[in-house]
Amino acid sequence: MIAFLQSLFRRPEPAIFDARAADAGALARVHANAFLHGWSESEFERLLAERSTVCHVARASGGTGSICGFVISRIIEDEAEILMVAVSRSEQSRGLARRMIARHLGRLAAHGARQVFLEVDEGNAPAIRLYAGAGFEQVGERPGYYAEAGKPPAAALIMRRSLD
Repeated sequence: MIAFLQSLFRRPEPAIFDARAADAGALARVHANAFLHGWSESEFERLLAERSTVCHVARASGGTGSICGFVISRIIEDEAEILMVAVSRSEQSRGLARRMIARHLGRLAAHGARQVFLEVDEGNAPAIRLYAGAGFEQVGERPGYYAEAGKPPAAALIMRRSLD
């Protein structure tokens, strides 16, 4: 009985879709909410218009709600780079980023990517755990890459995953 009552009040899982050009404004809002320096709507419009860009979005309420997360990459020949993963605060710690990355890696492989790279702030332990859990390994470092006022610059960890 308790499980039934809990199911009545449980939020439906967000559903994951391919991004559309019309999603640029929502991507900018999610990005600005998740990061200190948000990308603009026009920056997302340009990225989404490029043939080399692959982007997935998560829509709340089982796919009928607003965009609450995204993952965006660029593919060049057989390599891809994940440019950004962002999830709205209300959906964090529910496994959404993990689900989006899994779906996204499958799409990158279908597009011919054999390796995927990304960069992450050395101090972002939750993101590092997420990427390691998705099979990424650290392969390099860019010292002093991330600067934030009042803090010493942080290194960007370069991570890679093979899709073979």
